[in-house]
Amino acid sequence: MARRLIDLSMPVHNDMVSFPRVVRPALVMYETWREFAERIGASKHGVDWLTAHCKIVLGDHIGTHMDSLRHMRENAPGPEGIPLEYCYGDGVCLDFRHLPKGAGITVPDLVAALARIGYTLKPLDIVLIHTGAGKIQDSEAYLTDHVGMSGEATHWMLDRGIKMMGIDAVTFDPPVWAMFERKQLWEAHRVMLEREYYHLENMSHFDQLPPHGFKLSLFPVKWVNTTAAPVRAVAIIDD
Repeated sequence: MARRLIDLSMPVHNDMVSFPRVVRPALVMYETWREFAERIGASKHGVDWLTAHCKIVLGDHIGTHMDSLRHMRENAPGPEGIPLEYCYGDGVCLDFRHLPKGAGITVPDLVAALARIGYTLKPLDIVLIHTGAGKIQDSEAYLTDHVGMSGEATHWMLDRGIKMMGIDAVTFDPPVWAMFERKQLWEAHRVMLEREYYHLENMSHFDQLPPHGFKLSLFPVKWVNTTAAPVRAVAIIDD
């Protein structure tokens, strides 16, 4: 059986688009190949080209990342406390590209999306929310032209045993302008204040996925006491 791996991760670079108040990363060369060889002393022995090193300044919500409970709860664990069994499992991709920009995904929207693909959720499925924003990650429109989860819809998912979700947008909620317009502020995130669940943001390439029948590998870096951690998100499809 042939196996395909699909990268669902956003590239991280110095000029990338980031969420408001999230500082862009700084990825710079710290020591070149020749500088390291010289400074470590190897060049004295005829080896003048060794391992280069970069210095990286990176916020915990840059690129494809997984929010920990500490993102919303002051005394909750960071990414080190995310159960590994939630980070690998059967994937389901629900398409909401037809909704108007700024919309909050409702429970009827979820029910309709599942009916379209003939799928019934089971506990520990990993659900991906396809907004289409992954196609515009290099533009300022990425911050405004997407939909997001409502608090009610997030609770509905959790009631069905879902612990992990992901979105191809800059936030799991609707865009900032839409939340303030409706005065419904980060309602999906605020579900974390009372219930355990995790989500990924800034994913991509959902258009390459089938609706279901694939695995997802979404393991976060084991950062301690941060509010999120980077993830190299990969879909695994057996053809």
